Amino acid sequence: MNIPKLQINSTKAQIGLNIQKPVQQIEQPSANLDLQQPKAIQTMKTTKPQLSIDTEQARADVDLKSVRRRIEDFAAEGRQGVSDGIVRRAQQGTELMRIENGGNPIKSQAQQTGRQPYSGLAIKFVPSYSSVKVDFEPGSIDIQVEPQQVINNTTTNKPIHNYTPGKVTVEMQQHASIQIDWLV
Repeated sequence: MNIPKLQINSTKAQIGLNIQKPVQQIEQPSANLDLQQPKAIQTMKTTKPQLSIDTEQARADVDLKSVRRRIEDFAAEGRQGVSDGIVRRAQQGTELMRIENGGNPIKSQAQQTGRQPYSGLAIKFVPSYSSVKVDFEPGSIDIQVEPQQVINNTTTNKPIHNYTPGKVTVEMQQHASIQIDWLV
């Protein structure tokens, strides 16, 4: 007996994908750098120190006197000598006036006048201590500095971004089919 058979052939559907990948390009340009630093403003004010040294007394101690100083010394010595002479003569006149009181005033006055005065022997340090006068006024300095601000003209550049999107296309490579046959 011949039984009919049912024969079924089927093919699956196939799809194909065409993929175009996306392209992305990113570029970052360098920044335009423009920095400037101006010099600081500096001012200085100074006062000079003053040093004065007076050696007039030290020079006088070693007998190196100026003409003005010698004239002053001789004039003072002359005034003192006149003053001493007036005093001595007044005392001698008083002694002679009172000759009746006794004594021999003429002889004693002659002895005093004719005697040489002693010159003393002593150690003398020349020039004398603190005969040089030193006066010092220190100077000063005033420094003013004014810093200047930085000039910053730097500019940034935006990134360059190119993007091409991808694409996917779908196509049917094989359609689905079914065949049904009877075999007898």
